[in-house]
Amino acid sequence: MNNNDYSNALDTDTELESPLDQIYESEPPLPDPEEMLPLLESPEPQHRMIAARAFCELQDDRAISHLINLLRDGCPLVRVSAAYALGRNPSPDAVEPLILQLNCDWNGYVRKGVVWALGNCSDHRTLPSLIDALKTDISAVRLWAASSLGQMAKVGYSVVIAAIPPLIEALRGDSVSAVRSNCAWAIGQLARELPNNIVYAGAIDGLIEALEEDEDMGVREDAKSSLLRVGDPRGLQIIEDLEMEGLL
Repeated sequence: MNNNDYSNALDTDTELESPLDQIYESEPPLPDPEEMLPLLESPEPQHRMIAARAFCELQDDRAISHLINLLRDGCPLVRVSAAYALGRNPSPDAVEPLILQLNCDWNGYVRKGVVWALGNCSDHRTLPSLIDALKTDISAVRLWAASSLGQMAKVGYSVVIAAIPPLIEALRGDSVSAVRSNCAWAIGQLARELPNNIVYAGAIDGLIEALEEDEDMGVREDAKSSLLRVGDPRGLQIIEDLEMEGLL
């Protein structure tokens, strides 16, 4: 092989790279909290937004009070960043400010972030606001309200009992299939925590109804997954019957 042959064989830099090289590439470093904390109080909205976004990756209790204050910031990009950061840094102190902001913020993106954060708070105080958002807000907020209600499974029996009926109602009646899918997922999460009582039976009925009747394949798949996850004998039998009939 002459020199030209060698140059053609090793034509690009990528051909010299080993597939293992990328495995050892380091992840980008996390932001430095000592640098980000002062920026949460910066007079520049851009700086406040950057700092709030940094705490979507960082967990630091020192940021919580500042992030709560930023929920009322005049810039919606700062508010939404603060909401997501509080979801990453959940605190009992943030629950009431988040609820207040959900009730008054005109920006749907902010409300969506607030609903997500409330779900991560795992606090019984969030329940009425999440239910109201599921019933009345725009579709993007309703979608996350359903998911957040599904995260309430460990909060307490009374919370689970209260969350399931509005989820069933939305599963049956929401006009947006993605919202119905999230409701099916959330009902499955909550039903796993219930004894075999009337609310549990209603949850299984709702999932079976969605499995058999919903026009959207994604909703039916999520209802099926929830029934499998719960392991209810009646639900499992329905799934088996539908599969035998070629309807699943």
